Amino acid sequence: MTLTNKNIILGVSGSIAAYKAPDIVRRLQDLGAEVRVVLTQNGAQFVTELSLQVTSKNKVHHNLWDPEMALSMGHIELAKWADVVLIAPASANTIANLTSGKASDLLGNIILASNCPLLIAPAMNQQMYAADSVQENLKTLLERQITIIQPDNGKQACGDIGAGRLADATDIAQQVGALFQHTKLSGKKILITLGATIEAIDPVRYLSNHSSGKMGSALADACIEAGAKVTLVYGNISVPLNQKATAISATSAEEMHQAVMANIATQDFFIACAAVSDYRVKNVEKNKIKKSNQALILELIPTADILKDVCQLTHKPICIGFAAETQNLMENAENKLKNKGCDAIILNDVSGTDFGFKSEENEVVFLTSKSSLKIEKNSKQKIARKIVETLSENFL
Repeated sequence: MTLTNKNIILGVSGSIAAYKAPDIVRRLQDLGAEVRVVLTQNGAQFVTELSLQVTSKNKVHHNLWDPEMALSMGHIELAKWADVVLIAPASANTIANLTSGKASDLLGNIILASNCPLLIAPAMNQQMYAADSVQENLKTLLERQITIIQPDNGKQACGDIGAGRLADATDIAQQVGALFQHTKLSGKKILITLGATIEAIDPVRYLSNHSSGKMGSALADACIEAGAKVTLVYGNISVPLNQKATAISATSAEEMHQAVMANIATQDFFIACAAVSDYRVKNVEKNKIKKSNQALILELIPTADILKDVCQLTHKPICIGFAAETQNLMENAENKLKNKGCDAIILNDVSGTDFGFKSEENEVVFLTSKSSLKIEKNSKQKIARKIVETLSENFL
């Protein structure tokens, strides 16, 4: 069970069990999660902001009108940041607000603005928990695919005995972790290229591009999360790689081509996410080219086409290419899909600065010969999970 690279928002509402929230934070951290706490006004009656800040090592959020976050639309940014929203404890009042879709505080706004999984862990007096209205609300939330972490039975703070005690912190963390134990790609082998290749001009200078490797790294995490065995062939990158993947360094387009072809035979999928140089310098200078007043002409020749060569193999894997385009987006992507002979193309517009190269966000179109699916702008981690989900639906 792991929550490595996962972002969790913990909502703490008004229940006496709120004093257990710091322990929930620690149990989530034990599984590798990054945790940010949203403390409701009623929750603050039972647990201090300072204790949650110390345990989470992040600012505790509580004010919808926080001037520090106003310019960046704080509730929207938190909603995009989160991979999961967990409300523990969830009071009867919070459950009622969720059911009716209220946005009266920061937590309510985050939930409405988020498209990630939501889990709630009810905690209240046993008679309150058994009330028809609470049970009807919980039934409605279940119908909306919200996960209910069942409360424990036992003696409560008021002295009553029955169902309504907050579930154990470790159990809560384990149920959050279970959300990511997907097996859609279980047993599958996937080779992913990522980053930028470098083509030498002389010992000092080179030709390259702006790719950071962030999208490829996010895809690797999503594939591993889904149960795949991942091999990464990476060029120039600015991100750490998942330690569960087999990583092979390749500087130039030719080195990347050789590494891919040497490892492709056993793969079930090939995802060509790297920004591979289309051309290389024909004659690389052995010594640094000295500056002069004369124009410098470099003769460039095409590099090997990695994606096309893999697609032409007799026993090829499922091949997914990336098309980073600046104009005629769909036309160029459809041509690439056809000309390369791949099974799908992931189109992304890199003409702007809002997403794509170097950015933390992306917006793509998953394109096959039969269909196209636009995946709206979001973090590259969430885009990657949606790509894996779409890939699984189309080819498994």
